[in-house]
Amino acid sequence: MQLFDVYPINDITIEKAAGSNVWDEKGNQYLDLYGGHAVISIGHTHPHYVQRLTDQLNKVGFYSNSIKIPLQQQLAEKLGKISGKEDYQLFLCNSGAEANENALKLASFHNGKKKIIAFKKSFHGRTSLAVAATDNPKIMAPVNETDNVVFLPWQDEAALEAAFNQYEVSSVIIEGIQGVGGIQVASESFLQKIRSLCDAHNAVFIADSVQCGYGRSGKFYSHDFAGVNADIYTMAKGMGNGFPVGGIIIAPHIKASYGLLGTTFGGNHLACAAALAVLEVIEKDNLIANAAKVGGYLIEQLKAFPQVKEVRGRGLMIGIELPEELNHVRKELLFKHRIFTGEAKPNVIRLLPSLALTMEHADQFLTAFKQEVEKN
Repeated sequence: MQLFDVYPINDITIEKAAGSNVWDEKGNQYLDLYGGHAVISIGHTHPHYVQRLTDQLNKVGFYSNSIKIPLQQQLAEKLGKISGKEDYQLFLCNSGAEANENALKLASFHNGKKKIIAFKKSFHGRTSLAVAATDNPKIMAPVNETDNVVFLPWQDEAALEAAFNQYEVSSVIIEGIQGVGGIQVASESFLQKIRSLCDAHNAVFIADSVQCGYGRSGKFYSHDFAGVNADIYTMAKGMGNGFPVGGIIIAPHIKASYGLLGTTFGGNHLACAAALAVLEVIEKDNLIANAAKVGGYLIEQLKAFPQVKEVRGRGLMIGIELPEELNHVRKELLFKHRIFTGEAKPNVIRLLPSLALTMEHADQFLTAFKQEVEKN
């Protein structure tokens, strides 16, 4: 049997990882500023994380949600404390797409309405409703097509108001910082406008924090910069530091009932142990403040390069837009300087490293980046 060939991959095999570094099968060391797509939040193979999972696996790795799992309540309490959303409710699942799927569905259950407002260049996942709310026709199968999703221009307040007047809106879903869309930061005023319109029209504000949450922006949820609360926050990626875990937190006015949502694997013992370990390290090592500090330094330094068209982002979620003539830089960073980064089309380098990234790592990247953009 062969693998289903859907991923364009680099010819690199990683065999070891620690902190912000990985090593290939030949023993070559790489600086990881990609974090497996914003997943590695506290660093590879963090000792506390490894110990937490090992200890849990030696007790019980899995049982279903048909029994009490105290780790779930412990996770809810820790997440509430660190995020500042202690009055919210937690539903656990397995991925970002599943989190957004459940959020959109729950919103419709709550208000009985169907229309979803999403935005150009959005990415919310590949499952049925999540992909329907994603602005990429190439990954939407015919069976996913629906007229229940309305795509609006990014940050167009007039278009947003017009849509609320035209449709019975169930929910608005927005990334606080668009990831696949090229690190586009939602303005505080636009997020506040969404909040006010949702309040006025009995709609649900869904804050997609799958990539821009969990402290990456310098606040726990990047939407928090706007000073308003969403009704539902979706999470995954950095939540488990590589272990598959996702979740949504739900405002208290949205009520639960038996059978409303469900999952087989979500909230299992190992997933909760992984998620608790991540929050414990974030809290103990003050990683949200570190993300703000190191990320702010990187953004400031990158903006000084005249060759760069634009630098966007917050904290350690950074997009570096380059001109076409520098479209080789990302490949040179990987194969010449052994630095992993991400990308967004057409020519944006994305930095999504561990929140424990050091200033030394930042300078290592800046030195390599300077060499590549200045050699032309």
